[in-house]
Amino acid sequence: MTQERTRVIVTRRLPEPVENRMSELFDPVFNETDIPMDAAALKAAVAEADILVPTLGDRIDADVIAAASPRLKMIANFGAGVDHIDVTAAVKKGIIVTNTPGVLTEDTADMTMALILAAPRRIVDGVGALRNGEFSGWSPTWMLGRRIWGKKLGIIGMGRIGCAVARRAKAFGLEIHYHNRQPASPMIEDALDATYWESLDQMLSRMDIVSVNCPHTPATYHLLHARRLKLMKPEAYLVNTSRGEVIDEAALALALDRGELAGAGLDVYEHEPAVNPKLLKSPKVVLLPHMGSATIEARIDMGEKVIINIKTVLDDHSAPDRVIPDDL
Repeated sequence: MTQERTRVIVTRRLPEPVENRMSELFDPVFNETDIPMDAAALKAAVAEADILVPTLGDRIDADVIAAASPRLKMIANFGAGVDHIDVTAAVKKGIIVTNTPGVLTEDTADMTMALILAAPRRIVDGVGALRNGEFSGWSPTWMLGRRIWGKKLGIIGMGRIGCAVARRAKAFGLEIHYHNRQPASPMIEDALDATYWESLDQMLSRMDIVSVNCPHTPATYHLLHARRLKLMKPEAYLVNTSRGEVIDEAALALALDRGELAGAGLDVYEHEPAVNPKLLKSPKVVLLPHMGSATIEARIDMGEKVIINIKTVLDDHSAPDRVIPDDL
């Protein structure tokens, strides 16, 4: 299989520089409509592609993998998370799976910090009030929010993004706490003045703000369920820029409605692109349309990683970002 004849099917439109570079190197097929492919379209794609480049919204399950022809050598995911791909089924069929880690860290951490500020300080409420003509001048008691300086931030998932959030939060005067499968290195803890909590329940009950930065896995599905949300203080805030499935949205909406939480800042949702109607109506929630990594620089960097992974495999070398499932 030569690079000039390599059929690369891309499921969504990518930034122009990325598509141009792919056109120079491969024989790409782009999704001109930019509408997410359904299962039938994905099965048709894997039946004719040498390389498939899917994105977060594409469900590459065992049925789709089973429809792949022997010519499909690789699934080069445009994104860091691979919970939408049945990696085990792919690897068992001899298909290499790669992702794009590391290039989304700083942008996602920026957006996390923005929500940590926006929810307690009522930034969205303020913008709405101004645009609606409700601002009649400064008042000592109008549009009051909560101070974040000196508050306790609990980070769930102290990976690349969790550490980047902690660096930003420390600069804003927040006290850093975290829960992870394993403690971070002493060097990281010292640099961030971070306190490790082995018990998630105990951490939740003591935090003023909780930030979800762990991946979605079977173990983290509804990690924050009704019982755990009840552990949080009624004046606490919950921020999620990771995966919507980590939080039980129905339980979160109920907790906010009952005044068991002060507010939330969400960039991801359990059933994207659908958003729980109760969350949409809640005045206590800052809602964003999954834009945590939505910078021009990040998208181009992601595309460059995809191209590097593809070229490396075509050159019969090991892909730098190959994903190996835990159960193999």
